[in-house]
Amino acid sequence: MSLKLSIRGGLAAICLLAGAAAATLEQLSLADLVTKSTAIVRGTVEGSSVWVNGPAIYTHYTIRVSEQLKGPATSAATVEVVLQGGKANGVVQRFAGVPQFQAGDEYVFFLWTGPSGRTQLTGLTQGLFTVGTPGAANPVLTRAASQEAMLDARTHRPVPAPALSMTLAELRSQIAAALAAPGANR
Repeated sequence: MSLKLSIRGGLAAICLLAGAAAATLEQLSLADLVTKSTAIVRGTVEGSSVWVNGPAIYTHYTIRVSEQLKGPATSAATVEVVLQGGKANGVVQRFAGVPQFQAGDEYVFFLWTGPSGRTQLTGLTQGLFTVGTPGAANPVLTRAASQEAMLDARTHRPVPAPALSMTLAELRSQIAAALAAPGANR
């Protein structure tokens, strides 16, 4: 009898761990990303460090900000973004929907700073656009199609998460329009 309970407990743990590798995200429109973000910045990844909190690993990325598209005016030249997962003490943790960055990569980051003071990506990979020609005045920005399951916020039904592409000027216009809408989080 106790052997059966141990096997069941082990199977339950395996099922829980297997489920942790998958993520289901609420699909966010570009307007949703803008209004839910406390800041939107164009920046380059400078480096990273790892922080371990109990069994959880977090990677802290330092982003050199080249342009602030939303958020309070600041003289800060960098922002620290914290993402779940990383590598510490020979252990690697990865989470679905959480990107990994390399030093030198340039992106537009949709960021949210919570009550804890930690800054994260809004909507995980949904809040990240690759800058096509780093340093260009009006580069093409792209967001890859999501590999994670997406659900429509209203119907809770699965929806596709296609790739998205636009110029930086188009994104600036979209941000301005979303922030001008009644009830928008400015």
